[in-house]
Amino acid sequence: MEQPEQRARPEQGARDTAYCPAPAAPAGRVAGPPYADCVQCGKPTEYGVATPGVVLCPVCEWQEAQRTACSG
Repeated sequence: MEQPEQRARPEQGARDTAYCPAPAAPAGRVAGPPYADCVQCGKPTEYGVATPGVVLCPVCEWQEAQRTACSG
């Protein structure tokens, strides 16, 4: 009985180049001003002005989490 031919697995580095790079880590909360304004209510957020994407104040962030939470 013959053994099935085993294929060589690609190296981890070679496999990673076939996919898109991982997104940049999100910018976290900053210790001091300047703070970005919330895109929904306009109040200051806990994120810096250089934070990419949609930034929300803690209240709007919590409300958004409530809206998108799974109900089950």
